Amino acid sequence: MLISSATFIASSPSLKLCPATDLPEFAFIGRSNVGKSSLINMITGIKALAKVSGTPGKTRLINHFLINGSWFLVDLPGFGFARTSKEESRKIESMIEGYLLRRDNLRLTFLLIDSRHNPQRIDLEFMAWLSRNRIPFVILFTKADKIPKARHTANPTTYRKALLETLNIDPVFILTSAEKKTGKEEILECIEEVVKGEE
Repeated sequence: MLISSATFIASSPSLKLCPATDLPEFAFIGRSNVGKSSLINMITGIKALAKVSGTPGKTRLINHFLINGSWFLVDLPGFGFARTSKEESRKIESMIEGYLLRRDNLRLTFLLIDSRHNPQRIDLEFMAWLSRNRIPFVILFTKADKIPKARHTANPTTYRKALLETLNIDPVFILTSAEKKTGKEEILECIEEVVKGEE
């Protein structure tokens, strides 16, 4: 898939205020500071499409980007940032859950995981929640350029083992690097397969 256009459409504070559309949507979500904005910019080929910040937790709204006029890339708020107040955390959690559970045209969720770290409980719990609610997801291991090539399969293998043992699921995973543009084709292939099925 080639991306010929990517346009910011709206930032919404809740599901009910999201754009009214039947076009397929693909959500990107991950813990704060996982490199989500950089990855979105790499995928679309537009450096400033999603705002990149050195401060974790800057995305607080549901951001819609129209891609090629045929599908939406949805940038969801990050979760698990310790400096966020309990009230703000609950608000963001409710926003995320509302979108993921009730957005009828959501087709696939990409869950971003920092490839440098061992399985974190917050990530495993979120995957368990996605699985319980039958929300299809693909794991994107980010920042692969920050670790030696010898470790490129280590953490993904550890995660897969943990998910098989605890949830009996074996999701697709893609190793990515916004810096090296690793994983771009594989991500777009996942999306293209779904989009073509909608035609």
